[in-house]
Formats: sequence, structure tokens, C-alpha cells
Amino acid sequence: MESFDRSVIDGVLKKHGNDGASLIAILRNVQGECGYLPKEVLQYVSQKLDVPLSKIFCVATFFSSFSLEPRGKNVVSVCSGTACHVKHGGGVADRLTRQLKLSADGKTTADRGFTLEKVRCMGCCSVAPAVRVNQDTYGHVTQDAVNEILKKYGKS
Repeated sequence: MESFDRSVIDGVLKKHGNDGASLIAILRNVQGECGYLPKEVLQYVSQKLDVPLSKIFCVATFFSSFSLEPRGKNVVSVCSGTACHVKHGGGVADRLTRQLKLSADGKTTADRGFTLEKVRCMGCCSVAPAVRVNQDTYGHVTQDAVNEILKKYGKS
């Protein structure tokens, strides 16, 4: 995002107050507007709130729900916690990587339709391995189920 609508960011800041006390909520809303947290937007927020950019980056990189890179329309999270790992969640992640045609280091499809991420734990250990697409959680996922899950979100 090379340019951004300052009025949109100003609206987010006005909603939460310009004192920086609601930094996490502000970043969440900014990411909702932009799809991710572009560096130039974070610099603008830093200036407007008079909060050091280093503090904003610290918060933005600490929480895994924030992204400094563009994300896809659909975010696919694969649990890599112990229970999911033991029940072959790694194989499910590999299948998703192949199905989405991502390179080994790629996270987002070229068309920005999907972003694949591995998360530490979803708290769904009883249905391991677990996969979440946006807000929908799937349990007992097998490699064979990956195609059907992705079809629900427009991936053929």
C-alpha cells in the first residue's frame, strides 16, 4: 500500500482517542481498514499519537493477529500445537501449501485470495488436527479434506 487515505486513519484515531492508550484497538481497526499494517500507516499513527514508532512495531510484531505484510481475503490457520502435530497436522499444512500453490517461503497466493499461516495453538486439542479459515474452525482435518474445505472459500 503505497498511499493511504489519511481521513480513514484519522477516523480510527478519533474513535479511540488520540492518546495512544488504545493502541491495540487502534491497530486492529487500522488493519481492518487496510488489510494489514503498512509501514507508512504505522509511521502516520506514530506521529499522530506521539508514540515512538519502535513501540508501535513492538506491539504489531508481538501479537500474531497483526500482519505487516498484505494478507489474502481468506486467512487459513493451521494449528501446530502438540496435539495437532502428533495427529499429523504438519501433513495437512503441507497439503494446503501444495493445494494453494505456495512456495516453501510463501504465505499468500499471488491473487491474494488466501494466506496460509501456522499458529501455535488454537485451543481445539480435542479435535486435532485443527484448521481455521477466517472465523470457521474445522476439526479432525485430514489431507483428503483440504480440497473440500478450500472449495467453500472459492478455491477450485
